[in-house]
Amino acid sequence: MLRPEENDRLTRVGPGTPAGDMLRRYWQPVLLSQELPEADGAPLRVRVLGEDLIAFRDSNGDIGVVDAFCPHRRAPLFFGRNEECGLRCVYHGWKFDRHGDCVDMPSEPAGSPLQARVKLTAYPAIDKGGLIWTYMGPRESVPPAPDYEWLRAPATHRYVSKTYEDCNFLQALEGGLDTAHSSFAHNNDLGNRSMPRSRDTAPRLDVETTDYGYRYISTRKGDGREDYVRVYQYIMPAQQMRGSLIKIEGGKSNKPRFDGHIWVPIDDYSTHVYNMMYGYDENVPLEPDFVLDQESRAGRGPEHHIPGTFRLKQNASNDYLIDRQVQKTKTFTGIEGVNTQDYALQEGMGPITDRSKEFLGTSDKAIVTMRRLLMQAIDTVAEGGTPPGVDPLSHGRVRPHDGYVPAGREWRQHFETELIAKW
Repeated sequence: MLRPEENDRLTRVGPGTPAGDMLRRYWQPVLLSQELPEADGAPLRVRVLGEDLIAFRDSNGDIGVVDAFCPHRRAPLFFGRNEECGLRCVYHGWKFDRHGDCVDMPSEPAGSPLQARVKLTAYPAIDKGGLIWTYMGPRESVPPAPDYEWLRAPATHRYVSKTYEDCNFLQALEGGLDTAHSSFAHNNDLGNRSMPRSRDTAPRLDVETTDYGYRYISTRKGDGREDYVRVYQYIMPAQQMRGSLIKIEGGKSNKPRFDGHIWVPIDDYSTHVYNMMYGYDENVPLEPDFVLDQESRAGRGPEHHIPGTFRLKQNASNDYLIDRQVQKTKTFTGIEGVNTQDYALQEGMGPITDRSKEFLGTSDKAIVTMRRLLMQAIDTVAEGGTPPGVDPLSHGRVRPHDGYVPAGREWRQHFETELIAKW
């Protein structure tokens, strides 16, 4: 459990908070690239880490992420004109480029020294891997651009999506790092004992810390001849990567891929979850029909969102459309969609869960380690240092993996080459 003051230290993310200062030292995804499809297109409202911002793609196609309000009289720049490599406030015509420099001040006399003094808060931004990323920390500490393996995968082998979650980022992240719950919350076929998570509901967990976070290993007993081993990667501050084996004849997958999530705080009480999937076999691209099928199975396909938003139709207002008869006879939760099952439980804890009331067990080893690493990173930043995982060299060559290992065989030897990035 955590003391209330420790819980606050980990979950409050606004400007000047300990966790907020730490999270601002990393590049954070803030939009899907497709949300800003064209140069000089409409600007978008963005809220991240408790700050209200505006994102736009300028005439050159470069991304601007700036304060949502004009520094003149605080008029909303959402209504601004995106024109000729700048965003012009429609109140008095002041115009700012993506760096936050005032490039035109038509309501003031020509040559006014005010123009040189006025600055709009602006953050560095890049468009990479289907996402728009921004860095909100000190300018003297801007790290190299993110370089995860899935960002290097060809567009034909990569897919990203986005969902809104109505709770603090930490309990959402903890759900992603908790492997034991899949035996229960995600048991969608009560009568099927063939799946590893159905046969072994208490997996053995090992956590190995690294200079980017950790990798954690879930081993479930199999049929006596082999065990199922899943090696996850936790990349600080809030990314998880995992293998997604579909075993068919011959012991291999016909859709070789990895997937995972990045949890980005909107503010203290809400989160955007960026979901990624990428194929690791250069000869097997991710077909659109397969991707849509996987997203629909998770409960976050296009048909599951409230039109025009990233919010799910199944939500707290309708109890996630739980079907108690299905819960009695077919699935453990009675809620359709793996993603939706997670949200029902994580959002149901409240906006920020009270961790002082927890009773943790052996299955929570990965969560306990993650909290400790985040607390250490917060202390490091407070003391003027650099938190782990900022440099992409620390994690650019890692990948997750899962598969079946002969019973009694050391998984490290069996997976020796599989945990090294190939893209």
